[in-house]
Amino acid sequence: MTQRLTISVDAMGGDDAPEMVVAGLHLARQRLPHIDFLLFGDEEKVAPLLARHSSLQSGCEFRHTEEMVLNDDKVAVALRNKRQSSMRLAINAVKDGEAAGVVSAGNTGALMAMAKFVLKTLPGIDRPAIATVLPTISGQTVMLDLGANVDCDAQNLVQFAVMGEVFATNVLGLEKPSIGLLNIGEEDLKGNEAVQAAAAFLQDTDLPIRFHGFVEGDNIGSGTVDVVVTDGFTGNVALKTAEGTAKMLGHFLKEALTGSLLGKIGAFIASPALGAFKERVDPRRYNGAMFLGLNGICVKSHGGTDALGFANAIGVAAELSAQGINEGIKRDVAKYVGSEDVQQAAEA
Repeated sequence: MTQRLTISVDAMGGDDAPEMVVAGLHLARQRLPHIDFLLFGDEEKVAPLLARHSSLQSGCEFRHTEEMVLNDDKVAVALRNKRQSSMRLAINAVKDGEAAGVVSAGNTGALMAMAKFVLKTLPGIDRPAIATVLPTISGQTVMLDLGANVDCDAQNLVQFAVMGEVFATNVLGLEKPSIGLLNIGEEDLKGNEAVQAAAAFLQDTDLPIRFHGFVEGDNIGSGTVDVVVTDGFTGNVALKTAEGTAKMLGHFLKEALTGSLLGKIGAFIASPALGAFKERVDPRRYNGAMFLGLNGICVKSHGGTDALGFANAIGVAAELSAQGINEGIKRDVAKYVGSEDVQQAAEA
């Protein structure tokens, strides 16, 4: 019998919130009937939306707050002045044990700052990182950081590599995942000081990390390594570029297949294959990135996603919670980061 879980949700986060959020909860409930929701938001805006879905009349507790974090709110202001916001209260529910995890499509910087302040970080971790699983030619690749940390030093990148390795082992079931540092070239002399220093450490460390070396942007989609490590600025640009490219190719393909009678006939014949292609590259399918390094499960949904994408983000939080993934990550990361090897690097 599947154990019931409660996920806390920021109803006001996201470009099309709260409509998108509530619709996403409805889809998630259909897929995951054992999941209950603790929803935070403006009752005047959210209550009418909840009333439209009979599936959310039970197992969905709503708590009112008029305060919300806006997309253009500065991180420091949100952290200091938005203590009663839907985002902050949803995070507090995880700390207080009312929910197994939190999901928000709101301001990434504010979510990271609040989650770090409320949930705290794991021992030995300076900065949590956003990680997600991306499709590749050879399967799947874990990539981090995707936007939480714009500027990173060598030690941050090493910590990301450790967390990425543990994530790939626990979530993807890989026995010895390979790690690559994203760089402007594969040659040893390429890259800035932080990338160079992190590579030198990972190359010589005694930690059980299979370091591949440097990888370039085109290696992400080819699946050259199981874990791609980079700073948040580069990772976010790479992620958004990949998403935009997938949409562009889909648009061009649709134009080619609907621009002539022959194309339409071909599209009809190939419709099953085209459907499979569309599903595989659909970014909504991979929506839901986890903040690794926190003492609690926090999942960031893409701010511009729709109901289907948000439902998938709920699924990510539910799966990680149900399987106790975070406990495994905390245990392994504490062991790895607590090693003498890493301690010496941190003090250097």
